[in-house]
Amino acid sequence: MKQWIPFSLGQGTYSRQAHCDLPEGTFEREVGKEGFFGPATHFYHRHPPTSWTHIEGSIRPRAFDTNQLETGGSPWTAPVLLKNHHCQIRIWQCDSPMKQLARNADGDDLLFVHAGEGRLFCDYGHLSYRDGDYILLPRGTLWRLEPSAATRLLMIEATNSSYRLPDKGMLGPNAIFDPAVLDTPVIDDRFLEQQHDNETLVEVKRLDGISRITFPFNPLDAIGWKGNLSVVKVNWRDIRPVMSHRYHVPPSAHTTFLSDRFVVCTFCPRPIESDPGALKVPFFHSNDDFEEFIFYHRGEFFSRDNIHPGMTSYHPYGFTHGPHPGAFRKGAKHVNKETDEVAVMVDTRDALTVTESAQQCEWTGYAQSWQTSSTAK
Repeated sequence: MKQWIPFSLGQGTYSRQAHCDLPEGTFEREVGKEGFFGPATHFYHRHPPTSWTHIEGSIRPRAFDTNQLETGGSPWTAPVLLKNHHCQIRIWQCDSPMKQLARNADGDDLLFVHAGEGRLFCDYGHLSYRDGDYILLPRGTLWRLEPSAATRLLMIEATNSSYRLPDKGMLGPNAIFDPAVLDTPVIDDRFLEQQHDNETLVEVKRLDGISRITFPFNPLDAIGWKGNLSVVKVNWRDIRPVMSHRYHVPPSAHTTFLSDRFVVCTFCPRPIESDPGALKVPFFHSNDDFEEFIFYHRGEFFSRDNIHPGMTSYHPYGFTHGPHPGAFRKGAKHVNKETDEVAVMVDTRDALTVTESAQQCEWTGYAQSWQTSSTAK
């Protein structure tokens, strides 16, 4: 498809280059379509777009501290934090080897290991895991965990859908991470040793309910397989984020996986923009076509204050958001030379519902945390 040279309209005082060389005393706000890929306009305001004095209703930004949730038991009884018809986000903790097998008939599952280590056994064999791993389980996969250390997981279901890798465009297929770094399970001695003829229970999630199937043997009894569908694993440490020392790239550049109606992005440590005129923190924006959920895994999130690992934030569509005042001031002074954060972002095209489980661990003061005087949680 031909790409003709586009022309941009402008009124009043503005910067000719988005996110750079802002007019003195202004705050830039981006209003765009299609998650930073469609048409966009940049406004230059006299005041930060987040300087409200009060906000209420369904548009209110919210935050939750998942460290406060009790999350043991089966993965299918783990609390759901947010959901819609195309996505479910759970928090689950597994402290001891699973006695039953799990299978999700409702969609692909993406497990992000927030803490812990151990082994996963599945139809395709066995692989080890550690903190920071993504484990992609295709729909219908039988699996179980054997943790060697208490394991806490973020679970993201692609309901009635699948996960794919993003098109990396002119960066090429080996950018961000080479598909060669993806690990797959192996059928080795450890996998064969766990096969037995004892009664085994399988818990299947289907239509959000649990069906139970009992076998007189362990159905993880494959002795081999071939094909181009498998469980895959990648760690955030293998991700090499897109960077520009002269321009703050949008979060879409950090896409790790995508499904039909949402994307999963990973924010990893990287050098902060060094050009004097470039923004050093995310720009204020109204991403009106997507909802934003972020899980904070480790480090200090460079655009937020009063956030610690295990917390999550949720920004509904229609809500203008951007850096907290303290983070914005640090960015303006170029206090930090690199980010020290690892976070998982889920951007959904459809509105998310906040569940009662999430409300049990909500930080109710989050909406007011953009106010300079706010320090309390």
